[in-house]
Amino acid sequence: MAKRHRYHYGDDPSQWGELFLPEMPKGAPHRGVVVVIHGGYWRSKYGAELGEPLAADLAGHGFAAWNLEYRRAGNGGGWPQTFSDILAGIDKLQELAGPHALDLGKVVALGHSAGGHLAVWAAGRDRLGRLGLEAEHREAGASPDGVRLAGVVSQSGVLNLAAAEELNLSDGAVANLLGGPSSDFPGRHRYADPMAALPLSVPVYAVHATDDADVPLGMSASYVEAARSGPAPARLVMVPGDHFALIDPSTEAYAKCRELVGELLHWAERHRA
Repeated sequence: MAKRHRYHYGDDPSQWGELFLPEMPKGAPHRGVVVVIHGGYWRSKYGAELGEPLAADLAGHGFAAWNLEYRRAGNGGGWPQTFSDILAGIDKLQELAGPHALDLGKVVALGHSAGGHLAVWAAGRDRLGRLGLEAEHREAGASPDGVRLAGVVSQSGVLNLAAAEELNLSDGAVANLLGGPSSDFPGRHRYADPMAALPLSVPVYAVHATDDADVPLGMSASYVEAARSGPAPARLVMVPGDHFALIDPSTEAYAKCRELVGELLHWAERHRA
């Protein structure tokens, strides 16, 4: 049974995370830290309860899992709050590292759907200041000394915001997140798009379900194609099932995601600075 500890990283009721710690022999290290970021097209009716079964499963397999909640569109989120919350929530691990023996050199993210978008976006935080979007950079509050993700497993992530807006996914979810269409806010749309931060220096596994009716395969495939020439090319991984099979710990689709999390942490161990 995992030990669970809830911590707030801000004053808003949605600014919290729950740390799931595996039962380990005294003095034994856990396998690494996994930031779990839930989806729901960035809307407030979906919350961290979606990530709870994943965090519990990861802890059961020896990982420390940080199930992250954040403000969404409809409860104080959107631009830039959702983005600043994701970075602040990940950076909270700096405070928790000492008390819980967390290795900040081995932190990866597992994000589903809109959470996949946020996870891959956060992995590109080092590149955001180079986009020439100083106003947006200040608004999102991207600190230069935060926790760096060593990789991401994106589970049918919305990884191409421009295409998602063009397709009008989930009835205008992108414009709803960013406060309006790209024609009105081109800077924030570019800043929020993981495609703009390519190439990344850490690996991304873009896992996509074969029967996903909620997020088109093109969201993962176009990102992987664009990342092909980078120092750590992204990889497309197809798994059986629908959109929600990815967050069901009993499925083959989820088991593959957990396996890839382990691969990323091994990669992080090998590539320590």
